[in-house]
Amino acid sequence: MKIGLISDTHIPSMGPEPPAQVIRAFAGVDLILHAGHVDIPSCIEWLERIAPVTATTSWLVGTGEALPRVNTTAVIEAENHTIGLCHELILTSLGDDVIPGAIGRSFPAEESLPAAVADIFGKPVDVVVFGYTHEAMVETHQGVLFVNPGSPSLVRQNPRLGTVAILELTPASRTARIIDLAALAK
Repeated sequence: MKIGLISDTHIPSMGPEPPAQVIRAFAGVDLILHAGHVDIPSCIEWLERIAPVTATTSWLVGTGEALPRVNTTAVIEAENHTIGLCHELILTSLGDDVIPGAIGRSFPAEESLPAAVADIFGKPVDVVVFGYTHEAMVETHQGVLFVNPGSPSLVRQNPRLGTVAILELTPASRTARIIDLAALAK
């Protein structure tokens, strides 16, 4: 199964729809997971022209992001894997500062990362997809694959073509890779 991962689209402030390169990046995906800051329903509708979408919202209740069909977390079962989807991933001792390298540097070695993640999603997961930081990352820690696709149009708070990710699942494997949308624009 091939899953497109996207987060922090910030539509309409970043434009009327996600960058057109997202269509090329997500060619052939079976599902799209949007990890928050969707902002308006037309963004989900635009993505649904590519594949079915499951989306989460940020924790900012009352800021206009209370969209239909969107929850703060979601758990998706696919190809013998359990995926936890959220916008802002908050881990013990890291807070919401889950950026590349932070888990390895700062998560307490004596604590169970799978247990901390299970507390967030209400059950054990082996893949976590999140957003919020706008920094793309793919890392595995204590058997859990963490993927932040970054933002397709707001990189480290700077408006420009950014990134999305692809998660590929088989019953026996899971891999993720970041796709630089600027490379698809050439």
